[in-house]
Formats: sequence, C-alpha cells, structure tokens
Amino acid sequence: MSNIESILTENRVFTPSDAIKQSFAISEQKLAEMRAKAAADHVAFWSDLAREKLSWSKPFTIGLDDSKAPHYQWFTDGELNVSYNCIDRHLKNKSDKTAIIFEGDRGDVEKYTYKELHDQVCRFANTLTAQGIKQGDRVVIYMPMIPQAVIAMQACARIGAIHSVVFGGFSAEALRDRIEDAGAKMVITTNGSRRGGKTIPLKTAVDAALDKGCDTVKKVIVYRRTDDVVPMHSGRDLDWLEAEAGMSNYHDPVAVNAEHPLFLLYTSGSTGKPKGVQHSSGGYLLNAHLTNEWMFDLNDQDVFWCTADVGWITGHSYVAYGPLSVGATMVMFEGVPTYPNAGRFWQVCQDHGVTVFYTAPTAIRALMKFGAELPKQYDLEKLRLLGTVGEPINPEAWMWYYQVIGQSRCPIIDTWWQTETGAHMIAPFPVTALKPGSCTQPLPGIDAVILDEEGNELHGNEGGLLAIKKPWPSMIRTIWGDPERYQKTYFPLAGKPYYVVGDSAHRDADGYFWILGRVDDVLNVSGHRLGTMEIESALVAHAKVAEAAVVGKPHDVKGEAVAAFVVLNVDIPDGEARDALVQELRNWVSQQIGPIAKPDDIRFGTNLPKTRSGKIMRRLLRSLAKGEVITQDTSTLEDPSILEQFQQK
Repeated sequence: MSNIESILTENRVFTPSDAIKQSFAISEQKLAEMRAKAAADHVAFWSDLAREKLSWSKPFTIGLDDSKAPHYQWFTDGELNVSYNCIDRHLKNKSDKTAIIFEGDRGDVEKYTYKELHDQVCRFANTLTAQGIKQGDRVVIYMPMIPQAVIAMQACARIGAIHSVVFGGFSAEALRDRIEDAGAKMVITTNGSRRGGKTIPLKTAVDAALDKGCDTVKKVIVYRRTDDVVPMHSGRDLDWLEAEAGMSNYHDPVAVNAEHPLFLLYTSGSTGKPKGVQHSSGGYLLNAHLTNEWMFDLNDQDVFWCTADVGWITGHSYVAYGPLSVGATMVMFEGVPTYPNAGRFWQVCQDHGVTVFYTAPTAIRALMKFGAELPKQYDLEKLRLLGTVGEPINPEAWMWYYQVIGQSRCPIIDTWWQTETGAHMIAPFPVTALKPGSCTQPLPGIDAVILDEEGNELHGNEGGLLAIKKPWPSMIRTIWGDPERYQKTYFPLAGKPYYVVGDSAHRDADGYFWILGRVDDVLNVSGHRLGTMEIESALVAHAKVAEAAVVGKPHDVKGEAVAAFVVLNVDIPDGEARDALVQELRNWVSQQIGPIAKPDDIRFGTNLPKTRSGKIMRRLLRSLAKGEVITQDTSTLEDPSILEQFQQK
C-alpha cells in the first residue's frame, strides 16, 4: 500500500514583523541555539532545563533512565512537589498577583490571588488528609469548570495523592468504569453545574455510578455550586465547606519522587475499555511549564485564557498546572461560547483583558458561522497571541481566526500534541513563520519523524505515520494497570524505539509538519491513501460551508468512498436546490484537490455530532455512512438529535 498522500496545496506564509518579534522573550537566534543544544545532547538539554525551571526538594543526578525502555523515566533520584512549584514558590514576589479570574455561566466573577489560592489549596489538602487520603491514593474529580476543580487537583498534588479528573459530560456508566479501573478511594463532585443557561446534575451521576459497584470509594465530597438540593448518603457524603471548616490554611507540601504518578487521565481505547494514561510529577510538570513559556510567551502582564475543560489533558497542562507553574494570571470560564449569544468568548476576552487566547478549531468554526461583524463589536486590542488545540485547523478557519480575531497581527500557535505526550510536541514559537494549517516544526528536544508502514523513516516530502524517535520528560509512563497494553499501543514496532502516535502526517520541503488526521481516519480510495483533514479543509473553504467532517464508507469498486457530513452557514435547501448544492460541493472539492477526493455522499445537518467538549464523534458518522443502526453509547453527545438529521441523505 502506498504512503499517505498530501493532496491539499497551501502556499501562504505569514511572518511576524520585526517589531512584533522583538516583543517575544525567545528570539530566532535563541531558538536556533536551543535546537542546536538539544540535538547535541538530548538528555543534558532536558536535565539543564529541569534544574533551571523547577524547584527541587532533593536535586536529581540522573537525567534519563532507559533501562526499562519503553518505560522511560526521568530525573529518577530527584524529589519535588508539584503544588509547591505552582503556588508556594510565587508567594515571595507574587503573593497579591491574581492567579485565577473565574467567570461563571451567568456572568458572576471571582478572583483568586496566589496567596488566596495557596490558602484554599492548603485547607482542602488538610480536609483530604483528615478523611484518610494519603500519598498514592487515587481520587476521582468529577466537577464543572470552576476554581474548586483546580483547587482539588492542586490539593491532591500537595499531599501526593493521584487524581483522575473525569469530564463532567460523561455518563454515570463512563464514570463508574474510570472509578473502578483506578481503584479510587474518594470522589469529589458538585451538586450540579451551570452550562448554557441550564443546570446539569453531577451528584446524581455519582450516586448512580456508586450504586452499582465502586466498592473502593469510601467518601464523596460535594461542593454546592447550584441551589439544587441533592441526597447526601450518611457516612459517605460530605459537604465541601462543612468538611473543611476549621482546617488550617497551611499544609506542608509532601516531597515525592519525580516519577511518582501525578495523575491518571482516561482516554478512549480501540478495545472499548478506557485507557488510564499515567503521568509522572517531575517530567510532566517540566514540559507543561516550558510550553507555557515557549509557545505562549507568558509574562507578568499577560492574562491567559485556555478554554479547555479540566476533564481533558489541555485543561491539565494549560489551566491547572502550566500557567500556575510560570506564575501567570489565567481565566477559567464555566459556560459555552454561544450563551447568552455567540459573542460570549469575545466579551470574556474584552472584559478580562485577555492577551493570549487558546481554543479548539471546532469552536472557531462554530463561531465563524455568525460572521465577522460580531467579534468587531468587542475590544480585542489586548490580544497578542492566539492558539489552537485538539485537531488540525483547516486553512479557512485559520485565516478567519488570524484576520478577524487577531486583526492580522497576532501569531497563531497551532499546537499538535496528545493526552499521552503531556504537552506540546510540534508547534510554532511566536517568532516562527506560519503556514495556515501547519503546526510547523517540532519543539527543541522533540525528535519527530515520518515512517512508512514498515517503520522506515521517510526523509522527503512524503506522508506517513507520525512518530517520536527519542523519549521526552512529559511522555506517558504506562497505561494504569496494563503495561503490556502500553507497549503494544505506543511502541508497536519490534526492536525500534519509536513512539507511534496514531496520527498521519507529511513534512513539506521547509521541514514543516502537516497533520493529516488519525491513522484510522485515513481513507483508501482507489489505492490512494487520503487524509480526511484535507478534504474537510477543502469543503470548509466553500463560501456556503461552515464545518465538515469526512469519513470513509465501503465501495465495491474504489474500496472506500468519501462520505461528507456538512454544516452550512445558509439554510439547508430542499429538493432540486439540495441536489444542485451537493453537485456544486463535489465539483468544488474536485477543483480544490482533484477528482479522487470528490465525496460520493454528502449530507447536511445543523451541527456535527459532538461531545460536550466539542470533539466530533466520527465513529457515529462511520456508522451513519454505512447505513447502520446506531447502537453505540451516545450519552456524551451535546445534541443526540443531530444523528437523525444525518440519517437523511
């Protein structure tokens, strides 16, 4: 089978002006020096940064321990505390600096200085220890996007407990699976959450999960976010404020080994059983810290807003840990981008003086539908950097983001990374020349390569499997309780050290990487292996298309045919007008890419089937394309009725 083909041509390049470049902490010369140092001595590069950027209670002497490869370990004889690194070490000079600006769904605002955050984290750490939680115990956190979620995470880190945050949109069944796999002793939750003007019950889901198992759970702590009254189980359930009443606002942070697990974060697996991705303390924090400095250039004047939920890895590295580690001010937002209107994101940016804004392409595409005039109603002059995360951004959305939101002056930090990598892997520095849709080049110390199907490196302008050749500090340590699955999943090439990421990509003549999509999203059309992202990008470039998702469907002649699910920025036409638009879009894709990429099947809906975090559920689209009855769990869908729209051709 041939290598994956890149079929989308994008030649535009956007280079920051010299004046803008001079405003960033890392210059092109400094970046070149960093790359050279990393290339000369990979382990020394990371070790020197770990000593410089982190506070150690016991300094390390071992950089990389690869004796049990591919279970790599870093800084193995060192000790530190992650919460101390995120909070305590800033108290001398930044005690009164705002650490968190929180805006609730209804517009209510709370602010926490580093001193206030320290006191809250210490009180809750004392609460956890009073309830019998100790170093190494697992604690599941099932909360909305409120400061108490970060406080709970930091409190676990402070005492050496291992937290596992479960996204508040997951069902009771999904929550139960994660509690049982982790063997959690405690669940921390809220009575409910506010989202898009609605109240969403969370405690009831916890009760449903615990009623059918989860025997390891001894205590449930409930923070009252809403006015809803929920049942409290005597002897098991505790009110957050009542439990921490009288607790001291100081807790001595527990020094743990650098390899001590900081958290487990569950991600979907091909077998249906969630994978508990295990991250370390020292190595994870190093890359989270560095990428907030490197990619976002965060300084004391910045207000940083990452819109991700703490239930995902982005909310760990770019909300709960990384920004605090560098001593930044960050925004937390409880609501959704379209409530009470589609200007909510831009209003939050305006009201809180956001300077660095980091969000997902799916949110950008959704907001594009409302046009360019809406963002112009808000003062976005303080923005200086924009970022994207979660999936490749198509060039059309990139241009809208750059021109409309960034007013053609803010570099876009398009980041490729994964739950398993812990932090950014391929992304531009603010001084980097940008190409719409490309995540540009690997970070210093990250050795990214393209492989063919036999595991051989491709060095030309070719597409194939994206892989990382050398270990890095924040990489996944193992799958919780299943080291064999870890090795089979991430290091499948016998005798070769490559971490195979599951994404396809190609590298252009300038050494820039273009992510083509997940390997299982690669289509084999008449012997051509095509990445779905490029076909989606071509569709979205059409004036009438706001968003698109492409999957494969079986075809007797081609092997696979292209099926496209399209959201329009105009009304969905009927009858002959619908047929005409389908043909227009097929011809458009043919013109943009070539006849091989023309969709055989185009369907229209008012939105794509997404989880509450904005992730498109492509497995459901594959079933729809095949004409199958949907039997999979759809409990995490934001709007299950969308599936009915796409069942109609």
